[in-house]
Amino acid sequence: MCGIAGFVDPNTSPEARNEAVLRMCSAMIHRGPDDSGIALCGPATIGMRRLAIFDPMNGHQPMATPDGRYTIVFNGAIYNFRELQRELEPFGWVFRTRCDTEVLLAALAQWGEDALKRLRGMYAFALWDSVEESLFAARDTFGIKPLYFLKDGGRFVFASETSALLRSGAGSGEFDPASVAEYLAWFALPAPRTIYRDIHCLRPGECLRFCQGRIDVHASWSFRTIATDSPPCGSREEFVRELRRHLDDTISAHVLADVPVGAFLSGGLDSAVIAGLMSRASGNALKTFSIGFEEDGFSEADEAEESARHFGAVHYTRILTGDEVARDVDAIIGACDQPSGDGINTYYVSQTAQEGGVKVALSGLGGDELFGGYPSFRSVPALARQLPLWRKVPGPLRSALTNILNSGGTRARKLSDFLAYARDPHELAALQRRVFPESRIRSLLAEGVLAETTGRSPFHPQLDTLRADLGNTDLFSLVSAWELRTYMADVLLKDSDVMSMRHSLELRVPFIDGPLIEWLWRQPTRFREDRRRPKSVLAEAVADIMPPGLLKRRKRGFTLPFPIWMRKDLRPFLDETFSTASVAKSGFLATAPVQQLWLDFASGGEDRGWSRVWSLAVLVAFLNRRREALPVPGS
Repeated sequence: MCGIAGFVDPNTSPEARNEAVLRMCSAMIHRGPDDSGIALCGPATIGMRRLAIFDPMNGHQPMATPDGRYTIVFNGAIYNFRELQRELEPFGWVFRTRCDTEVLLAALAQWGEDALKRLRGMYAFALWDSVEESLFAARDTFGIKPLYFLKDGGRFVFASETSALLRSGAGSGEFDPASVAEYLAWFALPAPRTIYRDIHCLRPGECLRFCQGRIDVHASWSFRTIATDSPPCGSREEFVRELRRHLDDTISAHVLADVPVGAFLSGGLDSAVIAGLMSRASGNALKTFSIGFEEDGFSEADEAEESARHFGAVHYTRILTGDEVARDVDAIIGACDQPSGDGINTYYVSQTAQEGGVKVALSGLGGDELFGGYPSFRSVPALARQLPLWRKVPGPLRSALTNILNSGGTRARKLSDFLAYARDPHELAALQRRVFPESRIRSLLAEGVLAETTGRSPFHPQLDTLRADLGNTDLFSLVSAWELRTYMADVLLKDSDVMSMRHSLELRVPFIDGPLIEWLWRQPTRFREDRRRPKSVLAEAVADIMPPGLLKRRKRGFTLPFPIWMRKDLRPFLDETFSTASVAKSGFLATAPVQQLWLDFASGGEDRGWSRVWSLAVLVAFLNRRREALPVPGS
């Protein structure tokens, strides 16, 4: 796990490029406190900060092939690097380390872009070819690791974080009004968009080539490319048996490391599956980490400790208070590479894991997306069944009904958007994760910003891509793919990377594993779909190792006590953030509607509205702090 950066421009002096890359790497020391390196490669300079996981004493980057043609900087982990090494050795490759970076470099030199099909892991890398004078970069299939870039004429700059990329002195650092509007829709910034006008993000499963001032970006993986050459399971019993085998396999791959490995553990099923299988795979006592709260009805600390005892784990519980979050709020927002209302739990549990002596932690992220744990697996099919009837209602009556809904609360307005815009299941899925409806977004944007955001589609930007990729797939698979490609990639994985790396912790997600997901995609969805008992097949596959009470426990989402904290400990921060001067300073938002949203909540509004208010506060605070912190070009 590392932070990587690079600057390609034949018209910029090597000295200036080196200084720019050094500044970018210095801004990412938290991503890689163990080692650093920089390489001058003709018109390119590339560098990195390393968090040493495999072969810590070796594996220095940037790393070059023996003939000097290719040089790589790499962020991530390749779990099948030992198998790939055995495949490569007959071609004459001799390996001098026990590090995945060296194997990845050889694989790319041997097979080119086709090497991506062989990789099992999480990655974002950049490979310089000194013969072609070209840069090849790629991001893993599901977007676990990020890669940001900026192209300005013949200049190309990249980094693992936008805040680091800005330190290069390239680009304006200007905020993008359209991105602010997108954030209000999703409380995330779907790739390739970022909060900055001239900085872009590779989408999950994309790669790019930059050569002689030209850039080509294309997808290297899609759902429709999943091979269907092996027969699917013929019964639920066979599916459960094979699922367990695949789960054991993904855990075996994800625990590989030459440093201590632990696990995040809440009171729910997904993290217990990971921790339980890890406890069987490891000969050492597993370390597990969780967050608890003093407030009734929120903490899962007791349930997590029960699971830890069952697995024989050494468990660490951190009791988090609103007062502590209030003291740390500036540091938390400073850690955000993009505005986000999520990730605070990952910030603290990662800090706890790092202090507990592990350098790698496994998370249960992905279980809901794969096994139907979200309400969207029920709401989208239900709405899809009603759409044909709704479309038969005369147009004037439909407009009247949606107008009535649009004058109601947030949920009514969201339903209004569904009914007004959606014509098929893909469009329903493309609206499912909207936070603010269109009418509310327009009311929250400053008047001068509205002109720059007119003509925006109400749908998620991935609509055309996913519609073409998935076609007329069944509704369960459709929702699963949409959750994987949007909420998980845009919010959960992005925030998990930023917040874990802030504490120099490598976070791995075994459910988000290529072989596991591709196998699931080849199976009949009836084995995973269970509207009465969501995720029942996952529970069956691991029933023999779970704590007796866990499988009977009702599912509940992991939620911090923000409704309480925002009206108490965090109130001074929120009052200041939503002050007239602060909202005006942000430059993009209408003061009165933003303040009214906060006042309605603070004076006793519905608790469930906390995330909208908090995410809006994060946006205002992020814009104001980043505006103050923008580096002077060339500094």
